[in-house]
Amino acid sequence: MDFTQARARLIAHLGSEISDRRVLAAMARIPRELFVPLEERPSAYGDMPLPIGLDQTISQPLIIAVMTEALELKGKEKVLEVGTGSGYQAAILAELAQLVITVERLPSLAETARKTLNNLGYKNIEIHLAGEALGYQDKAPYDAIMVTAAAPRIPDDLLSQLTVGGRMVIPVGSRYIQELYKITRRRKGDLVQNLGGCRFVPLIGKNAWENE
Repeated sequence: MDFTQARARLIAHLGSEISDRRVLAAMARIPRELFVPLEERPSAYGDMPLPIGLDQTISQPLIIAVMTEALELKGKEKVLEVGTGSGYQAAILAELAQLVITVERLPSLAETARKTLNNLGYKNIEIHLAGEALGYQDKAPYDAIMVTAAAPRIPDDLLSQLTVGGRMVIPVGSRYIQELYKITRRRKGDLVQNLGGCRFVPLIGKNAWENE
């Protein structure tokens, strides 16, 4: 399979929905096939989520692009990602920001993502194992936060790690279907925007979902 051509077709498809050319250019540089299991590689550039093991998924490229665009990254930001997964989203963020701090609760996924990102030469990504509390307080505050798992409500624990003027994108709803929210932190009343329906795996942790 010619992954280069498949990637180009996917980016052209995303271009009808995404206006931030930097986001599209970043996704065009990253080999998504390296972030999925071998048996899923023929589907790497379909606009669909794919399983990556341990009941986790790599998100649909369109929803990845929508979430990334909503962060409004310019290049100098420190970004927190909650839910490393395969590391694909972290790679995109690393192309667009100065530093990416990403946390993952499953050690084997974190290690696989670390190897993949190291092999691709990323130097501006830190991967940490998630603790009981959401986020990663040691490096807070962040200019932007992306949450790649669904919470039952907007977590105050994460909002407190966001700078004033910073943006957070997070799916909120039940364990099975959610709405994607963009929250801009303000001194007097945060701005909350609904970006549409979505479906993510549950966010596990304090002030989120309990593990089953």
